[in-house]
Amino acid sequence: MIGIWLGYGAWFLPKTPFNLLLGLALLYWNFPLKNVWPGILIWSLVYITGMGVEMIGVNTGLLFGDYWYGENMGPKLANVPLLIGINWVVLTFITATIAKRFIGNPWMAPVCGAALMVALDFFIEPVASVFDYWHWNAGYAPLRNYIDWFVVSLVLQVLVKNYVPQAKYPLPLHHFASQVLFFVFFYLISK
Repeated sequence: MIGIWLGYGAWFLPKTPFNLLLGLALLYWNFPLKNVWPGILIWSLVYITGMGVEMIGVNTGLLFGDYWYGENMGPKLANVPLLIGINWVVLTFITATIAKRFIGNPWMAPVCGAALMVALDFFIEPVASVFDYWHWNAGYAPLRNYIDWFVVSLVLQVLVKNYVPQAKYPLPLHHFASQVLFFVFFYLISK
Protein backbone atom coordinates (compact mmCIF):
# COMPACT_ATOMS: atom_id res chain seq x y z
CA MET A 1 0.00 0.00 0.00
CA ILE A 2 2.76 2.43 0.96
CA GLY A 3 4.86 1.55 -2.10
CA ILE A 4 1.94 2.16 -4.46
CA TRP A 5 1.02 5.36 -2.64
CA LEU A 6 4.62 6.62 -2.96
CA GLY A 7 4.48 6.13 -6.72
CA TYR A 8 5.99 2.67 -7.16
CA GLY A 9 2.80 1.04 -8.42
CA ALA A 10 4.50 -0.07 -11.64
CA TRP A 11 6.74 -2.30 -9.50
CA PHE A 12 4.19 -3.48 -6.91
CA LEU A 13 1.00 -4.00 -8.92
CA PRO A 14 2.32 -6.73 -11.25
CA LYS A 15 3.09 -8.70 -8.06
CA THR A 16 -0.65 -9.01 -7.30
CA PRO A 17 -0.63 -12.72 -8.26
CA PHE A 18 2.00 -13.36 -5.58
CA ASN A 19 -0.21 -11.59 -3.03
CA LEU A 20 -3.22 -13.72 -3.99
CA LEU A 21 -1.19 -16.94 -3.77
CA LEU A 22 0.18 -15.87 -0.38
CA GLY A 23 -3.40 -15.36 0.81
CA LEU A 24 -4.27 -18.89 -0.34
CA ALA A 25 -1.19 -20.35 1.39
CA LEU A 26 -2.08 -18.56 4.64
CA LEU A 27 -5.65 -19.80 4.37
CA TYR A 28 -4.49 -23.39 3.92
CA TRP A 29 -1.91 -23.07 6.72
CA ASN A 30 -4.57 -21.84 9.13
CA PHE A 31 -7.30 -24.22 7.94
CA PRO A 32 -5.58 -27.42 6.88
CA LEU A 33 -7.93 -29.82 5.18
CA LYS A 34 -8.75 -32.37 7.89
CA ASN A 35 -10.78 -34.55 5.55
CA VAL A 36 -8.62 -34.15 2.48
CA TRP A 37 -10.99 -35.25 -0.31
CA PRO A 38 -14.10 -33.39 0.89
CA GLY A 39 -11.90 -30.34 1.52
CA ILE A 40 -10.32 -30.49 -1.92
CA LEU A 41 -13.77 -30.96 -3.43
CA ILE A 42 -15.26 -27.92 -1.66
CA TRP A 43 -12.25 -25.70 -2.45
CA SER A 44 -12.42 -26.88 -6.08
CA LEU A 45 -16.15 -26.19 -6.31
CA VAL A 46 -15.64 -22.63 -5.07
CA TYR A 47 -12.72 -22.14 -7.48
CA ILE A 48 -14.63 -23.53 -10.46
CA THR A 49 -17.76 -21.56 -9.59
CA GLY A 50 -15.75 -18.34 -9.24
CA MET A 51 -13.96 -18.91 -12.54
CA GLY A 52 -17.20 -19.94 -14.24
CA VAL A 53 -19.20 -16.89 -13.22
CA GLU A 54 -16.30 -14.62 -14.20
CA MET A 55 -16.01 -16.30 -17.61
CA ILE A 56 -19.74 -15.82 -18.16
CA GLY A 57 -19.47 -12.21 -17.00
CA VAL A 58 -16.45 -11.23 -19.06
CA ASN A 59 -17.40 -13.08 -22.23
CA THR A 60 -21.15 -12.41 -22.33
CA GLY A 61 -21.95 -9.57 -19.91
CA LEU A 62 -24.80 -11.67 -18.50
CA LEU A 63 -23.33 -11.55 -14.99
CA PHE A 64 -21.98 -8.45 -13.26
CA GLY A 65 -22.13 -6.24 -16.37
CA ASP A 66 -19.74 -5.43 -19.21
CA TYR A 67 -16.10 -5.54 -18.12
CA TRP A 68 -12.70 -6.95 -19.02
CA TYR A 69 -9.57 -7.88 -17.10
CA GLY A 70 -6.32 -5.95 -17.25
CA GLU A 71 -2.81 -7.34 -17.02
CA ASN A 72 -1.98 -7.12 -13.30
CA MET A 73 -3.92 -10.24 -12.29
CA GLY A 74 -1.68 -12.70 -14.12
CA PRO A 75 -2.25 -15.30 -16.86
CA LYS A 76 -5.78 -15.78 -18.21
CA LEU A 77 -8.03 -18.57 -19.36
CA ALA A 78 -10.98 -17.51 -21.53
CA ASN A 79 -10.19 -13.85 -20.72
CA VAL A 80 -10.27 -14.44 -16.94
CA PRO A 81 -7.14 -14.49 -14.77
CA LEU A 82 -6.58 -17.95 -13.30
CA LEU A 83 -6.08 -16.35 -9.91
CA ILE A 84 -9.58 -14.88 -9.80
CA GLY A 85 -10.86 -18.30 -8.80
CA ILE A 86 -8.34 -18.30 -5.96
CA ASN A 87 -9.58 -14.89 -4.91
CA TRP A 88 -13.13 -16.30 -4.75
CA VAL A 89 -11.87 -19.19 -2.58
CA VAL A 90 -9.97 -16.96 -0.16
CA LEU A 91 -12.70 -14.31 0.13
CA THR A 92 -15.44 -16.90 0.53
CA PHE A 93 -13.67 -18.79 3.30
CA ILE A 94 -12.43 -15.78 5.27
CA THR A 95 -15.81 -14.02 5.19
CA ALA A 96 -17.65 -17.27 6.02
CA THR A 97 -15.36 -17.77 9.01
CA ILE A 98 -15.84 -14.19 10.22
CA ALA A 99 -19.61 -14.45 9.83
CA LYS A 100 -19.75 -17.81 11.61
CA ARG A 101 -17.69 -16.37 14.46
CA PHE A 102 -19.96 -13.36 15.05
CA ILE A 103 -23.38 -14.54 13.86
CA GLY A 104 -24.95 -17.34 15.89
CA ASN A 105 -27.75 -18.14 13.47
CA PRO A 106 -26.46 -20.75 10.96
CA TRP A 107 -28.66 -19.37 8.17
CA MET A 108 -27.93 -15.67 8.79
CA ALA A 109 -24.17 -16.25 8.84
CA PRO A 110 -24.05 -16.93 5.06
CA VAL A 111 -26.06 -13.76 4.42
CA CYS A 112 -23.60 -11.80 6.55
CA GLY A 113 -20.62 -13.44 4.79
CA ALA A 114 -22.05 -12.50 1.39
CA ALA A 115 -22.68 -8.95 2.62
CA LEU A 116 -19.04 -8.70 3.75
CA MET A 117 -17.88 -9.78 0.29
CA VAL A 118 -20.07 -7.17 -1.40
CA ALA A 119 -18.99 -4.47 1.06
CA LEU A 120 -15.35 -5.14 0.18
CA ASP A 121 -16.20 -5.14 -3.54
CA PHE A 122 -17.81 -1.71 -3.11
CA PHE A 123 -14.38 -0.28 -2.24
CA ILE A 124 -12.45 -2.38 -4.76
CA GLU A 125 -14.48 -1.37 -7.81
CA PRO A 126 -13.55 2.35 -7.96
CA VAL A 127 -9.81 1.59 -7.88
CA ALA A 128 -9.68 -1.70 -9.82
CA SER A 129 -9.19 0.06 -13.16
CA VAL A 130 -6.50 2.35 -11.71
CA PHE A 131 -4.57 -0.81 -10.73
CA ASP A 132 -5.32 -2.44 -14.12
CA TYR A 133 -7.14 -5.31 -12.42
CA TRP A 134 -10.34 -4.96 -14.45
CA HIS A 135 -12.19 -2.26 -16.32
CA TRP A 136 -15.89 -1.47 -16.81
CA ASN A 137 -17.15 -0.48 -20.25
CA ALA A 138 -19.28 2.21 -18.58
CA GLY A 139 -16.30 3.45 -16.53
CA TYR A 140 -17.89 2.32 -13.25
CA ALA A 141 -19.43 -0.81 -11.74
CA PRO A 142 -23.18 -0.98 -12.37
CA LEU A 143 -25.67 -1.80 -9.62
CA ARG A 144 -26.20 -5.25 -11.10
CA ASN A 145 -22.54 -6.03 -10.37
CA TYR A 146 -23.25 -5.75 -6.65
CA ILE A 147 -26.52 -7.67 -6.90
CA ASP A 148 -24.90 -10.50 -8.86
CA TRP A 149 -21.91 -10.50 -6.50
CA PHE A 150 -24.27 -10.88 -3.55
CA VAL A 151 -26.19 -13.74 -5.16
CA VAL A 152 -23.06 -15.67 -6.20
CA SER A 153 -21.42 -14.97 -2.83
CA LEU A 154 -24.50 -16.18 -0.96
CA VAL A 155 -24.54 -19.44 -2.93
CA LEU A 156 -20.85 -19.97 -2.11
CA GLN A 157 -21.37 -19.03 1.55
CA VAL A 158 -24.13 -21.64 1.87
CA LEU A 159 -21.92 -24.17 0.08
CA VAL A 160 -19.00 -23.72 2.50
CA LYS A 161 -20.87 -23.03 5.75
CA ASN A 162 -20.27 -26.53 7.12
CA TYR A 163 -16.59 -26.51 6.11
CA VAL A 164 -15.39 -23.46 7.99
CA PRO A 165 -13.92 -24.06 11.44
CA GLN A 166 -15.79 -23.18 14.59
CA ALA A 167 -12.60 -22.02 16.33
CA LYS A 168 -11.90 -18.30 16.62
CA TYR A 169 -8.86 -18.01 14.34
CA PRO A 170 -7.55 -14.45 13.96
CA LEU A 171 -6.29 -14.89 10.36
CA PRO A 172 -9.63 -14.40 8.55
CA LEU A 173 -10.36 -11.18 10.41
CA HIS A 174 -6.81 -9.90 9.87
CA HIS A 175 -6.80 -10.88 6.20
CA PHE A 176 -10.16 -9.23 5.58
CA ALA A 177 -9.16 -6.12 7.55
CA SER A 178 -5.92 -5.77 5.56
CA GLN A 179 -7.88 -5.86 2.30
CA VAL A 180 -10.42 -3.36 3.60
CA LEU A 181 -7.61 -1.05 4.76
CA PHE A 182 -5.83 -1.29 1.41
CA PHE A 183 -8.85 -0.65 -0.79
CA VAL A 184 -10.54 1.93 1.47
CA PHE A 185 -7.27 3.89 1.61
CA PHE A 186 -7.04 4.09 -2.19
CA TYR A 187 -10.78 4.66 -2.49
CA LEU A 188 -10.54 7.68 -0.19
CA ILE A 189 -7.47 9.23 -1.80
CA SER A 190 -8.99 8.79 -5.26
CA LYS A 191 -11.98 10.97 -4.30
